[in-house]
Amino acid sequence: MEKDNISPHVRASDVEYDKEADLEVREVFKKDIDGGVQFRTVSWQRAAIVFLKIQFAMSILAVPGALATLGAVGGAISIVGWGALNTYTAVVLGDFHNRHPECHTLADMMGLLWGRIGRALVGAQILVAQVLITAAGIVSISTAFNALSEHGACTVAFSAVAAVLITGCSSIRTFSRLGWLTWAGFITFFIAVFIFVVAVTQQDRPAAAPPTGDFDLGWTSIAYPTFIAGITASANIFISCSGSSMYLPVISEMRRPKDYRKAALVAGILVVSLYLTFSLVTYRWCGVWLSTPAFGSAGTLFKKISYGIALPGLVIGVGIYQHVAAKLVFVWTLRDSKHLQSNSVVHWSTWLGLNLLLGALGFIVAEAVPILNYLLGLAGSLCFAPFSLIFPALLWMYDFRSARSGPAGSKALYGFHVFIVLLGLFMVIGGTYGVALSIRDAFATGAIARVFDCSDNSGSVGT
Repeated sequence: MEKDNISPHVRASDVEYDKEADLEVREVFKKDIDGGVQFRTVSWQRAAIVFLKIQFAMSILAVPGALATLGAVGGAISIVGWGALNTYTAVVLGDFHNRHPECHTLADMMGLLWGRIGRALVGAQILVAQVLITAAGIVSISTAFNALSEHGACTVAFSAVAAVLITGCSSIRTFSRLGWLTWAGFITFFIAVFIFVVAVTQQDRPAAAPPTGDFDLGWTSIAYPTFIAGITASANIFISCSGSSMYLPVISEMRRPKDYRKAALVAGILVVSLYLTFSLVTYRWCGVWLSTPAFGSAGTLFKKISYGIALPGLVIGVGIYQHVAAKLVFVWTLRDSKHLQSNSVVHWSTWLGLNLLLGALGFIVAEAVPILNYLLGLAGSLCFAPFSLIFPALLWMYDFRSARSGPAGSKALYGFHVFIVLLGLFMVIGGTYGVALSIRDAFATGAIARVFDCSDNSGSVGT
């Protein structure tokens, strides 16, 4: 009889309360751990800055070159299209996490669909992606050191220093503390890119153009590239805003995971705006005479100024990616152990050891394929196309599988996610094929002379 006397309002509130409590219990990191590491301290504003720094990083040094291949219109459509789609799938991933808070990474999410083997395979794929991004970051930072010093030391030595700096940044344990560095990294990187863009608009001719005489700028609104060149350029633009899978470990450290959507949407809008503006202006004034990384297009003086200011942003941006990879393995290793949130020897040795290992692997890959746009293109097509397109769509279809037999609107939405899967498969196959052939041609033509090469990669010698 007492049950029947409970009002419907109270009963609904109790159900909602129980649901919230259940979701909180399933979170990876717990709140208010006595004497342990407090991971759940990230506000949505700080999360937005972390997301923005994940996306607005060294890709801006490769995207203007992609516009030289695709043309201004094709490049702009590609930036806006990929940016909007990647922002949507970022929201899909965050919503899925908030329905399944026990999932710390994309690998955990795919484990719900494919079991332990699928979880392990996707986890390995995430690690491969992070090593490729770390390698690309090492190439960028070694280029900056060469530009600043006018090739004052062997490039391999500069790469080793870059790996050490990245690993030091990635070893900061929580996103809350890393968030303060992220502010500094974003601001310095933004200022560096802004200075570079203004500098190229004030030049009589691009730095890479012939020093005297007439020359063809090569600017075009619509270009007609070959498939290999076009897909490599598109993969470079795609990866510039495809890092949403790296948002997931941040959600697990947010004070209020429900605020994730605000952070993801703010970051998505800003990223598309920044890439579109800076890339179009750079392409307008440099045309086909673009260097990769792009800072080389500003001439010797402004190249040095831009690289000098951008260095903290480059290190911190890549450090975040390596941090996410290390955190993935760290949580997998210690999740059911008291060491996950305690300051024990096991905790620290596991955390630091994983960061050192990932930094070493990134250094080796950077010396094997020392060209930025190839590393970014390979990571984009081989890894981030599944992460940002295929997997989010499959996860949506998993939670809303009833939509395929629902009303017309639900079926259309289900069909849209099927289209995203097919688009992702095209990027995986076509993008990987195109980048692989580009890397082969680079070795054949001498663009990549040899591995562990000491020669200057900034174009500073003789300029």
